[in-house]
Amino acid sequence: MQRIRLNDTLEMSRLVYGMWRIGDDENTSPEHVRAKIDACLDQGITTMDQADIYGGYEAEEILGNALTPALRDKIEIVTKCDIVAPAGRYADRRVKYYDTSRAHIDASVEHSLRLMKTDRIDLLLIHRPDPMMDHHETGAALDALVQSGKVRAVGVSNFRPHDWELLQSAMKTRLATNQIEVSLLHPAPFTNGDVAFHQKNAQPIMAWSPLGGGALFEDRHAGLRTKLSQIGAEFGVDEAAVAVAWLLAHPARILPVLGTNTLDRIARIGDAERVNMDRETWFDLYTEALGHEVP
Repeated sequence: MQRIRLNDTLEMSRLVYGMWRIGDDENTSPEHVRAKIDACLDQGITTMDQADIYGGYEAEEILGNALTPALRDKIEIVTKCDIVAPAGRYADRRVKYYDTSRAHIDASVEHSLRLMKTDRIDLLLIHRPDPMMDHHETGAALDALVQSGKVRAVGVSNFRPHDWELLQSAMKTRLATNQIEVSLLHPAPFTNGDVAFHQKNAQPIMAWSPLGGGALFEDRHAGLRTKLSQIGAEFGVDEAAVAVAWLLAHPARILPVLGTNTLDRIARIGDAERVNMDRETWFDLYTEALGHEVP
């Protein structure tokens, strides 16, 4: 499995296992969660993507219950903070909102460390742009967490370039990545400036929902599915692997985040690296996704 360096101290696997649905599984036992992680490790997938809000603020604890010290040392943990929703430990809140204050970020990190039974977070992301963000306060909080050793690297999620630049302007630490939605069903970042901004600055992008949340396989996308199936047949992989390979083929060094609770599907995540996609094939899929040929 290819690895991507985010900064001087942190590398992640090119493919990332997303744990946003881990609490939806009927079996959340430590043994079953460890089986999922082992299936990832067998393919060289070492990076696990979490967020404090996942599973109604319960997914981090499900992961933590499964971790042993030896297993923890084999993986990188990504988690996120700043969404406050009326659920779990915030059930008394009357409205969903974002909180990028230093007090909230610090408290969220302490919760995450305790729930996941670890002494460090490998990558902490601000989950959503906060329209009330005091970038000096947020930036100082993130810098301090890196300096403390509780967090190895920091980044953001769902930020536009102007949001990124605002936060970065108040920080000593370099933001490591932006986790954004990008897929065949959401290709806009390739043309709206998001991918170009990070590619120019040599900042790897993490891609959430690389299969469109499963919508890619609905009947309304039959034409795209046919092309994915035809390409997959050439390399002995399924349609999902080809859709992920489409992202891997781009020179921006995209790290797709894939989430599934089915062990046999987890075991096939790495199949995307078996697809050798040339430029014409990439544009063939892009054209089908757009619904028209490029200008």
